[in-house]
Amino acid sequence: MTSRLITLEPSGRRIEIVEAGAGRDLLFLHGAGGHMPADTLIAALASHYRVVAPLLPGYGQSAGEDDLRDMLDVTLHTLDVLHALELEQPIVVGHSMGGMIAAEMAAIARTEVGRLCLLAPAGLWIDDHPVVDIFTKLPYELPGLLFHDAEAGKKLLASGGNMDDPEFLKQFLVMNARRLGMAGKLLFPIPDRGLGQRLYRITADTLIVWGNEDVLIPPVYGDAFKKAISGSKLVKVSGAGHAVGQEKPQAVLEAIKAHF
Repeated sequence: MTSRLITLEPSGRRIEIVEAGAGRDLLFLHGAGGHMPADTLIAALASHYRVVAPLLPGYGQSAGEDDLRDMLDVTLHTLDVLHALELEQPIVVGHSMGGMIAAEMAAIARTEVGRLCLLAPAGLWIDDHPVVDIFTKLPYELPGLLFHDAEAGKKLLASGGNMDDPEFLKQFLVMNARRLGMAGKLLFPIPDRGLGQRLYRITADTLIVWGNEDVLIPPVYGDAFKKAISGSKLVKVSGAGHAVGQEKPQAVLEAIKAHF
């Protein structure tokens, strides 16, 4: 897994690009938490594909978030990244917030996305099944919201640190503040930015994957996405929460390989 920086024109935004593997191009768009340390999903995907995983401004070494004001800005920014990387009709895989962006890309620029895989995407709102507001949660609450196996999730999020250590927690909060500042433009107070009105425009072959034990965005949203995107397929993965790609990376890889 390697990392490099590119500069987008004409915006001048500096974007960090993580790359791994070889094979067919696969653009991976991360969720609100960014890339996981030693990301197990990227590693799994890289065993079969050439994975190109840009970080949104506000994440890692990527910068230039101040002029990204809303969903349209972020979608067009991500399409600019795709063009700068000279990716032609790649498989686009997006998790959570990244799935929301990927779906917007496929709805707006139909010919740019060859195949679409949405991993527990955000972007819809069902009154009877509200999405949990992550912006009101403390760090110790996140593992239980993101993972079916909360203890394993806690270790993964801490990446060798200790979530109970005040100094580690302070560093975690500082890093998280910048990321959530960017994510808040899309997800706060609710993640409904009108995506539901545009899903009918998606013509890319679409696979939707959901953790059966997702408590952050309940699996009923998977059925809603499937109903809204013509011809899409929904796969629910047992023993996985919202971070389905981290808990069950091989199952996600196999689902993508089988569908595309």
